[in-house]
Amino acid sequence: MKNDLTQLAGDLKDKLVAYRRDFHRYPETGWTEFRTSSKIATILNELGYTVRIGADVIHQASMMGVPPLEELDIHMQRAIEEGGDPDLVNRMAGGLTGVVADMKCGPGPIFALRFDIDAVDICEAEDEAHFPFRENFHSLHSDAMHSCGHDGHAAVGLALAEILCHYKDQIAGTVRLIFQPAEEGVRGAKAMVDAGVLEGVEYILGMHLGFLSRTKGQLICGTENFLATTKFDIRFTGRPSHAGGSPEEGANALLAASSAALNLHAITRHSKGASRITVGKLEAGLGRNVIPPNALMKVETRGESSEVDQFMFESAKRVIAGAAAMYGVEHELSLMGGTGSGSSSRAAVERLAAAAEKIEYFENDLQVDIATMSGSEDFAHMMSVVQNQGGEGTYCVVGTELAAGHHDFYFDFDESCLVPAVELLASTVIETLS
Repeated sequence: MKNDLTQLAGDLKDKLVAYRRDFHRYPETGWTEFRTSSKIATILNELGYTVRIGADVIHQASMMGVPPLEELDIHMQRAIEEGGDPDLVNRMAGGLTGVVADMKCGPGPIFALRFDIDAVDICEAEDEAHFPFRENFHSLHSDAMHSCGHDGHAAVGLALAEILCHYKDQIAGTVRLIFQPAEEGVRGAKAMVDAGVLEGVEYILGMHLGFLSRTKGQLICGTENFLATTKFDIRFTGRPSHAGGSPEEGANALLAASSAALNLHAITRHSKGASRITVGKLEAGLGRNVIPPNALMKVETRGESSEVDQFMFESAKRVIAGAAAMYGVEHELSLMGGTGSGSSSRAAVERLAAAAEKIEYFENDLQVDIATMSGSEDFAHMMSVVQNQGGEGTYCVVGTELAAGHHDFYFDFDESCLVPAVELLASTVIETLS
């Protein structure tokens, strides 16, 4: 199998690069991936997969941090103008931009692979020092950029889909490819899980390019201690009044928010693990001589476990309510994102490592030990769900040299990592389901 698989993956190099560069030129942020998802669904349909989109794979009530409908409509229209299939785009109205594709190969377990597809809200560099600009595949959207490698992840998923078609007769079970929107801000996994996309899944695999590893050829086969996180906005609403003539008639939302911001960072820590809390943004007020009637605060908590994160979140809610009451203002909390903690299954790590040992790209820097994750990833929720229903999962990192760090406007990765990433995932699936 090895020689055939290596040849098949190598033959897809030009197609992989073309997929990646197309997605890179047309980046779409969370819940607006209309063009991206319609392209993915079209290709998977052509390959013969059973494809589900829209409300079949996204539970609308579980979506967090969704842009306003009028903004979504603008993105839908742009997606169609840029080559998205109108029928598919319209079926994703409301931001239901997930795609799930199944290849059923007879009785057997379901093996799911998750590929995130959204871009980041930053403006890409436009100068000759930046390879995508120099090669004319930089972002055409001034407010979005694939600065986290999700364009590469989507490309790997599509190439994997094509390769696995050649091995359909050797597989016993179902391959499920999950193309997830809104990973940035950890907003998309819960809505897909709540739609049932992981029901019956026994194996799940997630992948990232370059994160934790900027060494070409390195492979991190598993990760542990993803931080659970909850992301939320708070709107304080008070009353305006003349700051000089009648200050007593006002209710100062700015002071309520400021008091909350200071006291949030004084929340006690938890004996069961590390925690974080950050007030990342605070906007308030109308003018110099008006008692501020409004304030918006963007906050996140994190915890080494979901229990610790929940403790931080509940504590934060009490602090915020107390600050609002102290200044006589109203407050409203809106959940904008969140995911649980998680760690890779040892059996899944070893299975991936066994596949990697046969691939030349990974010969020198194979890391079987599980790496500690210092951040949060939406995949952690999916992996934990599968583990809690008796299955296995792991999250791997394919090493590659980077032009700049993730979420930097000069971010770019070495495209030579794409072919071995496809070969690795294909080999793992085939060996597991054969």
